[in-house]
Formats: sequence, structure tokens, C-alpha cells
Amino acid sequence: MKDAYSLILSAIDNGTYRPGDRLVESELAERFGVSRTPVREALQRLETQSMLTRDGRSLIVATLDHNQLAELYTVRTELEALAARLAARHATREEVRVLAQLVVEDYRIIDDPQALSRANRRFHHQIHLASHNRYLVQQLDIVHRTMALMARTSLAAEGRGEKSLAEHQAIVDAIASGDADAAEAALRHHISTAFETRLKESARAWAATIEQDRP
Repeated sequence: MKDAYSLILSAIDNGTYRPGDRLVESELAERFGVSRTPVREALQRLETQSMLTRDGRSLIVATLDHNQLAELYTVRTELEALAARLAARHATREEVRVLAQLVVEDYRIIDDPQALSRANRRFHHQIHLASHNRYLVQQLDIVHRTMALMARTSLAAEGRGEKSLAEHQAIVDAIASGDADAAEAALRHHISTAFETRLKESARAWAATIEQDRP
């Protein structure tokens, strides 16, 4: 059974609690069927990790501003690129086959952005593991945990799912060939395109809000 921390983190990750939502200790305890003490400890831990922030006396799910988003993608790009480079050097044949199979399977859910988002995290985690560097995996876990604070997946953008899977295939091909430079380049291109897509979606959302606010 998951502990209170994992349960709350999963709820943030799957969108049950979104950026700006208020988390109430008693409500969380009731929802997850646990006592309030572990919930309180979990909330304190999540606040320390900047997953939650204070609004007066209340704790709310944190929101990433533009600069924080850019900083997160900068770190993610460097760490993911290193993981791809190391995977090209150290991945076993079995790990490469699993990565290739994940891409094939993900085409079946290409029209479901939320399912594809979960599959995307699984794919990237497999690359992290294939790097065979435990310290790198730990740091990437932190980065991907913070990414749960993004309210909307970039894979929801029109046409992004198909392009993303094509980019995944390019990464797998480079890892399979043992070409560390190509694997790093393919991964960097993938993250850069995802970030650009997210920025465009944010700009559209902002413009739509301005239009709604006009008298």
C-alpha cells in the first residue's frame, strides 16, 4: 500500500489536484483512508520540496511561472541528454528492445493525450534506467516530480503526439546503434520541441484570457 506522501504526489501527478488547488489535511485523510498524522507529515515534506506553497495558513499546489518553467526545462534537457548518451553506451539489448516496444505500443493511444503523457513518462524513465547511473536517475526523478506541477501536457497540442513518438523512435534508433552523440542530439531536439510547444500553448491560453476580459 502506498504511503500518504506517494498518494498525494500521485494525485497531483494525475491531475486530481491541480496548481492552485487548496489541500486540506482532514479531507486528504478521508479521501485516502489514512490518519491525519502521516498526511500532515506528507504535506510538510511536499512543501519542503516546493511542490506546495503557502497561501496564508493554507497549503496549495504550487504553480510554475514562466521563469521557473524555463529553468526546469534547462535542467531537464541537460540531465535527459546525459541519460541518452549513457544509455547509448550502456543499455543492454533487452533494454533497447523494451524501449522500441514502448514506442510501438504508444501509437495505440496516440489520440489520448493523458494516457500518452503517462506513457511518455514511462518511456523516459526507461531511458534513465538504461543509463545505468543511479545518481542521474535520482536527479531525474526530482525533475519529473516537479513536472507534475504543469497543469496541461504539451502532448495535448494538435499533432504533437505523432511528432513526439517519431522523436522517441529517433532516440531509440540512436541508442540501439550505440551512437552517443546522436542519442544526445535526438533527446535534446525532443525536449526542445516539447518546450516550444508548451510555450506556444501558454501564449494561446494567455491571448484567449485577454479576449475574454475585454468589455
